[in-house]
Amino acid sequence: MNILKILISLFLISSLNASNLSPNKKFEISGGATDLVINNNKLYVATNDSKIDIFKLNDFTKISTIVIPKTTDFMGEVIGSKIYSLDVLNEDILILSQGKRGARKIDIFTDGKLVNIIPESKRLFIAQAKFIDNSKIIFSLLSNELLVYDLKKKKILYNRQVSQSKFSYFALDEKKEKIVVADESGNLKLCDVKDGNILKTFKNQNLDNVFQVDFKNNKILTAGQDRRAVFYDDFNTYYKESGFLIYSCALNKNATLGAYSSNENNDITIFDTSSKTDLYKLKKNKMTPTKILFINDNEILVASDDKNINYYKIKE
Repeated sequence: MNILKILISLFLISSLNASNLSPNKKFEISGGATDLVINNNKLYVATNDSKIDIFKLNDFTKISTIVIPKTTDFMGEVIGSKIYSLDVLNEDILILSQGKRGARKIDIFTDGKLVNIIPESKRLFIAQAKFIDNSKIIFSLLSNELLVYDLKKKKILYNRQVSQSKFSYFALDEKKEKIVVADESGNLKLCDVKDGNILKTFKNQNLDNVFQVDFKNNKILTAGQDRRAVFYDDFNTYYKESGFLIYSCALNKNATLGAYSSNENNDITIFDTSSKTDLYKLKKNKMTPTKILFINDNEILVASDDKNINYYKIKE
């Protein structure tokens, strides 16, 4: 028991010693951020107001803005079309956005124009969409069905019911061969992208809805409504607890560092995934974080419902 007390004390001390960091820079975007993607030294920012902002990654100078047509709500009023998710392959941009009267649609922005892939008339309540390769995309419905669509054949290749719980978020591995699907049950499903079959279920760590999940180097990190950020690997699964709902999380490329929104002040905790030690707290995020993104092991972006993105260097 004494040894246990010592270990707990050491862990608490390491957490208290986490360095507080303010943003090195902040830059303005067109609306509250819903998704971030880095591709070919550019940062693509999806917003909740019909726009995608594109920045140079080295200095965050804005290059251009893509404007998505506005839509109408259930009352017939014209509103900005919220962009739910974003992906980039080569120069093509995959856009999941709000359609008429609550419907959703998928477009690809290519050669300077929008090409519709899944129309709003299908009345599919799509929650997230990503490229698999230049001929296929994968997307999930709120009903937790996972679908793969062939862009050349213009048809759905499969539709798999992952679970009966409402879908929350998914993350693909680096090779886009596997996908982790999170839902309101707290359980995670690891699925095979080529056929949608479930390879493994992760249970009993998150006890409620998982808002986000990241999947890097065969490691997984979750952001949970139960105030747990669960780190999964084959040898060392554990969770970090917060005093507030955890809305967002991220891993660096090698999954040696994890990040999660960790309190009601919208601070982001950066921790060493091997030792579990808290290293840094990223401060001065004004609103609820929506996306955390590691540029590399030293540079991190935090986006939120605010019209600014905070940029941090964790080592000078």
